[in-house]
Amino acid sequence: MSLVLDTITHTNTPLPGLDSDLTNSNLTVAAPLSRRGHGPSLLLLVDADLDLRKHEKTPDPPPLHKWAEEGFAVAELRVSKSEGGQIRNGLRLALSELARLPSCDQVDKIGIIIYLPSVEHALLEKIEECSEICAVVCYGVPPGGTVGSRMPLLSHMAGPKRAEEGGVIEGRNEKRHYYPGAKPFFAIPAHENYHGPSASVAHTRTLSFLKPLLGGPYFDLEQVWDEHTYWEFEARSVDETMATMVEEPYVNHIPTLTGGIGRAALTEFYRDHFIFSNPPDTELKLISRTVGIDRVVDEFLFEATHDRIIDWLAPGIPATGRFISVPFTSVVNIRGDRLYHEHISWDQATLLRQLGLLPDYLPFPYPTLRGEAMATETGKDLEYRLPVAGMETARKLANQSSVESNVMLQYRCRRTN
Repeated sequence: MSLVLDTITHTNTPLPGLDSDLTNSNLTVAAPLSRRGHGPSLLLLVDADLDLRKHEKTPDPPPLHKWAEEGFAVAELRVSKSEGGQIRNGLRLALSELARLPSCDQVDKIGIIIYLPSVEHALLEKIEECSEICAVVCYGVPPGGTVGSRMPLLSHMAGPKRAEEGGVIEGRNEKRHYYPGAKPFFAIPAHENYHGPSASVAHTRTLSFLKPLLGGPYFDLEQVWDEHTYWEFEARSVDETMATMVEEPYVNHIPTLTGGIGRAALTEFYRDHFIFSNPPDTELKLISRTVGIDRVVDEFLFEATHDRIIDWLAPGIPATGRFISVPFTSVVNIRGDRLYHEHISWDQATLLRQLGLLPDYLPFPYPTLRGEAMATETGKDLEYRLPVAGMETARKLANQSSVESNVMLQYRCRRTN
């Protein structure tokens, strides 16, 4: 997971803010926030009563900002039910403003995303009158209703699928996804119904739906991730690392609950607890990589000599001098050509075993069931063998045949007396 140096360009430039143009009280136009700086067009149709500000409960930005980070030139049109007759004029104005935007790559293939409590046939008919629009995404449809469209239509349905509804409507261009734990407006960060997992899954599905129809924008996600890890582990620059990320990113190291949420907290974490805390012989050995529409998922070995307190990995544990090779999994979400988040996981017990800090057996603290081979009244005279492996886990990840399978199935408790 290292890069050839001549593929790296210095990115230590001010992070662009959302450069939006308030054309009128109901229409806002924004240029792409990607480093590329230009891209295809996207039109957002949102309920005028929605709070579209950022919210402290999540670093996830509101729709206009989020889709600009994805590399789209975006127009956001706010509509209310009383203005239904004016939607046609609003759509035409939004499309004309997008066409005037220098960072807009094309005006003949435009997607529209609808954030409304319901989508009526009359609204779709007005959208279909706009020849530039070639794909529709809905966050909300009439309860029990079937919204037909001549254009490809993706619907994100809050709540579970009902028995009478199908996942795919035969003979139509519509695909529906259901989110059982979600309520209307689950993708709006400031809304009381915001539901992060559903919003994330719906966003990825929307990208997979829209990009082939709009012709992009496509980015080299592997290059973005490899560049980020270069600045983290090889060049060790906090500023350059942060320059590869969106305005408000986050990192979550699941086993130790370390990382940072938001630019200020993550910058502090990288500076004080991560980039300069790794041993000099740290190496990431890639085992497998899966690249999706907005994610890079890696299996890799984190290898280093434990010659210091590595507080993000083994907080508070003094140097043992031992060499470690720990299987890791990283799920990296990339927005446009910048990182949004990293979810990093590893087996902490494997790490502790490699550091020589876990015994083979521990006391079993519970009573065992009558009839079991080693039944006891309290269980206190039993020890169980820890089902934990050390360096063998790294060898088996790299080569499935290097370590015999199912040895732990023979593990048993033992009596201490």
